[in-house]
Amino acid sequence: MPNTRVIMVSSSLCLAIAGIACLFLPSETMALLGMPGANDLVAQLLGALYLGFAAANWTARGSMIGGIYARPISVANFFHFVVGASLLAKAISSERLNAAYLAVALVYLVFAVLFALLLFGRIERAKRPEST
Repeated sequence: MPNTRVIMVSSSLCLAIAGIACLFLPSETMALLGMPGANDLVAQLLGALYLGFAAANWTARGSMIGGIYARPISVANFFHFVVGASLLAKAISSERLNAAYLAVALVYLVFAVLFALLLFGRIERAKRPEST
């Protein structure tokens, strides 16, 4: 089982990549997801949200997270990934079955499980760095 540092860094990198794609290539990103003609402003706002989450996760990567430690970070990530995974699963089951949706849904599902385990205390917490 990975420790919190690995989870925070990997989620930060995934969110940053998605954020940069939505912010700087909104039309192309939405077309890849099967939504050509989607509003670029909405896609860019989504990119800003992803970059904000990426920055929060990146800055918290060395902190003790999980259980009572840094609870707001773990709760926010947990809800983001659980709700996102649920919405993507609904979209896939109803109509929009393509490889991009499946890939994004898989990433969301993995992080939903990891943040659930982290929030409810089943993952090894990163150790505080030794001060010299």
